[in-house]
Amino acid sequence: MLELDDLDKRLLNTIQAEFPMEPRPFRVLGEALGASEDEVLRRIVRLKDAEIIRQLSAIFDTRSLGYQSSLVAMNVDPAQVNEAAEVINTHPGVSHNYKRNHAFNLWFTIALPPASSLEGTVQRLHELAGANSTRLLPTLRLFKIGVKLDMTGEDGLVGGGPSYTHETREKAKEYPITSRDIDVIRALQEDLPVVPEPFAEAAAQIGMTVPALLDWGKQLQAAGHLRRFAAILYHRRAGFSANAMGVWKVPGERALEVGAMMGTFNPVSHCYLRPVYEDWPYNIFTMIHGRKARDCEDTLQAIAEATGIREYAVLYSSKEYKKTRVRYFTPELDQWEEEHLGVTAR
Repeated sequence: MLELDDLDKRLLNTIQAEFPMEPRPFRVLGEALGASEDEVLRRIVRLKDAEIIRQLSAIFDTRSLGYQSSLVAMNVDPAQVNEAAEVINTHPGVSHNYKRNHAFNLWFTIALPPASSLEGTVQRLHELAGANSTRLLPTLRLFKIGVKLDMTGEDGLVGGGPSYTHETREKAKEYPITSRDIDVIRALQEDLPVVPEPFAEAAAQIGMTVPALLDWGKQLQAAGHLRRFAAILYHRRAGFSANAMGVWKVPGERALEVGAMMGTFNPVSHCYLRPVYEDWPYNIFTMIHGRKARDCEDTLQAIAEATGIREYAVLYSSKEYKKTRVRYFTPELDQWEEEHLGVTAR
């Protein structure tokens, strides 16, 4: 593990929250942190080489771009779970895939463009993986979304409201994306090179100046399509080895109130209202990150005390099979659907 000093930690906190969409962003970061542009560049290269920073890129909102998405829970024969995970991982729309300590032992997220069939695709994955049962758990209400690992330990347990809300997402749907938006999305979703003018190559590839590209990105953010430009970290390498999915059985009449309250806890990175089934009674999901399992347990207990909700379960990830960013408007999905669903490219 790379030993981090105070500046490393402050830098990581800053770029997780918001990376400057400016022509020379590393200079802007240096000015905010009391360091030179060269020093910031050197540190980010070192943090990427040490696999603490996973990626620096725009983070788009799947639903507001018109994509369908869902969390999926699978019950797979424990002896076959690794093989099933390999099958799931071949789908280009699957960004996260974990083994968890529950009868539903394989959990993944999937995102598909509007013309694809979410139910049909998940059913085909169910068949290919040899699953015993599969449950679609799409988001019914967004309370919070966005991982920010507190590297300095100064954030505290409870903070303010989320920066991206259900209302932001719904308003974004009023502004359908254009073909030029898609060009910008393709350019900004890629990992940013760590050079003084990192947006220059992406802008040139789509025939735009750097200021025009960045202005367009800021417009997408103002509309709600782009949630933020930020760094994503490798959790374990950053010192956060525990990853708990706390799922809560909340009375329907209290769901909006309780979900909003749960979203104010800083260790909670994601908080959603999802559907229930006879074999799955939990309707609010909270993703919690901690340096150790005890941190997650303490957060869960604090949430229970604050909300009065006592019926919950905790699912820890015991194996990470896939963790990547969703890439939008790429040809890989067409190839998968043609091979596995007999659907020709649209």
